[in-house]
Amino acid sequence: MKIAVDVFGGDNAPLAVLEGCLLAQEQNAQMELILVGEASIIERYLLEHPHDAKRLCVLHAPEVITANEQPTAAIKHKRESSLVKALLCVADEEAGCMVSAGSTGALLAGATLLVRRLKGVKRPALSPILPSKGGCVALIDCGANVDSKPQYLQQFALMGSAYMQHIFGIAKPRVGLLNNGAEEEKGNELTKAAFSLLKEQTPINFSGNCEGRDVLLGDFDVVVCDGFSGNLVLKNTEGVAGFMMDMLKEELMADMRSKLGAMLAKPAFRRLKRKMDYTEYGGAPLLGINGGIIKAHGSSNAKAFSAALRQAGAYIEGGVTNAIAQAIGALQE
Repeated sequence: MKIAVDVFGGDNAPLAVLEGCLLAQEQNAQMELILVGEASIIERYLLEHPHDAKRLCVLHAPEVITANEQPTAAIKHKRESSLVKALLCVADEEAGCMVSAGSTGALLAGATLLVRRLKGVKRPALSPILPSKGGCVALIDCGANVDSKPQYLQQFALMGSAYMQHIFGIAKPRVGLLNNGAEEEKGNELTKAAFSLLKEQTPINFSGNCEGRDVLLGDFDVVVCDGFSGNLVLKNTEGVAGFMMDMLKEELMADMRSKLGAMLAKPAFRRLKRKMDYTEYGGAPLLGINGGIIKAHGSSNAKAFSAALRQAGAYIEGGVTNAIAQAIGALQE
């Protein structure tokens, strides 16, 4: 498997990205990486750190797209940027997937303009994986499409199902539609129309509406929504998780009795922290594009970026792009 890496995308680039690359290769002997960015900096790092030179190559890209640039303009005018050149590796089939922790807007624009959508896909969608009771859940879309149509949500359901089937081995992923009530008649015009499409015209395991409180309870494997609502759910989940962990730590350190209890329960707390840690889950795949695109968290450290690379490898090995193409093609027949 060959993966292109935007070495200079993200808050902690390039050091955390490069460290994550070498860590991922230590864990997967089949992983080949194209390191895209300022060659002199990358090569200097590699000289100072042991690595398998046969599985690494450097592609020089002297420009960087920053988070405060207008996405489409940046893609068009910074053709020598690390993000653009990494995307072109996928477009030219030099790599099966690319990973970036850089600007989400630029990545979405570049993937659409350079790699392009799969035939029949109306809109690509971001689908982060969240921990849930007994496993995990794909939340699709989480920001690629602020405004959506019922047909978009129908395709999101197909793409999310294909991803969970081929990456997590779930034969019939349970699909829920994010809504303000469990009853079929609940919701706005978008969700009511989408419910009808998902229930009657989509070859998926549709399990009905999913209220916001139910996203993480383990009743669904895929939760479908527009990008605006999905991003709110994602950010709120991250905020609540961080708040609860901070509050728990504060209370456990409040007095000697609590500290003793915390010591006894330390293994359990360690397991809980691991389940809630975003660095364990990699990034968010951009589904519906003609190639693998993984958006790593902007503040990814080496561990998180390594997880995103493992996710990219699984994406390639799982044949997700072809699976989505077949699902969308079957819907149009």
